[in-house]
Amino acid sequence: MVIVAGAFVRMTGSGMGCPDWPKCFGYYIPPTEESALAWEVNKDFEKGQIIIYNEALKIAKSDFKTADTYNENNWENYTKHDYAVFNVWHTWIEYINRLLGALAGLATLILALVSFTYWKKSKRVTILSWLVVFGMVFQAWLGATVVYSLLAPFRITLHMLMALVIVALLFYLIYYTSPLRLNNIGHKKLANLFSGALALTLIQVVLGTQVREFVDHQADIYGPLAKNQWLSDPTLQFYIHRSFSVLVLALNLYIIYLIGKLKIGFYKIKWVIALLLVEIISGMAMYYIDFPFGSQTLHLIVAALLFGVQFYLLLEALNWTKNTKTL
Repeated sequence: MVIVAGAFVRMTGSGMGCPDWPKCFGYYIPPTEESALAWEVNKDFEKGQIIIYNEALKIAKSDFKTADTYNENNWENYTKHDYAVFNVWHTWIEYINRLLGALAGLATLILALVSFTYWKKSKRVTILSWLVVFGMVFQAWLGATVVYSLLAPFRITLHMLMALVIVALLFYLIYYTSPLRLNNIGHKKLANLFSGALALTLIQVVLGTQVREFVDHQADIYGPLAKNQWLSDPTLQFYIHRSFSVLVLALNLYIIYLIGKLKIGFYKIKWVIALLLVEIISGMAMYYIDFPFGSQTLHLIVAALLFGVQFYLLLEALNWTKNTKTL
């Protein structure tokens, strides 16, 4: 859900909907009207609340009530960045994204606390569970740096990759605690192929984020309505990303052929092919049909799902025997 919300934030350009962190305009629940962020006569303000004054963000130094004129001594400048725009839709889309992140963080904390019951049986479960919590904390910090940097492309890419790391840790915990898991020599050839396919997917994700950064830049230049211009003169990364998808699909088609030939299960490879087809079709739609609504969000979400399924297949291949029943 957090990844879906993050994709929706990017699709709607809502990344700066909340200019501060962890609050939103200094509020735990952000305003729904711009008037709440305006300076007014005889208005009560609490310490930390933010207003937009002369196209700049100002932070209340303490609790006070305004007089008849604006008093600069009651305020301090917001120094993290100079973005001072309020858009109610952007604000609440970003705020919901943060709420979902907080709920996910709470869920991982509960997971980590419960994992202590595994300590005697398997310390690995407890250690990995707390790594997930630390990963979520680090991810939250990354989210703050994305805002403070005014959505710097590199930080957005790192934010996405960290989300995939957390997904991988959770999938490993699911697999490791599964009753179907067996410790044995594994299927070396398939494990190598799954590793290669997973690596190609990660490369595609990185290339895709670079293409998305270019698209965002083009959207700023031509405007949100001129979608036919967003990829009118694409960079080299776009052509590599587009051509690379053929290699990714070819490798996974070979894997499904090999699995069918050997008759060894691994049925989730069908999910991989289905997700790849959706990924390719949504990519083609963005290029040839000028970014239809939801195509960018779908493209990003499917990439995350694809990574998760491929990672789980790799875990199954590493612990496979002729008698193993894969999920």
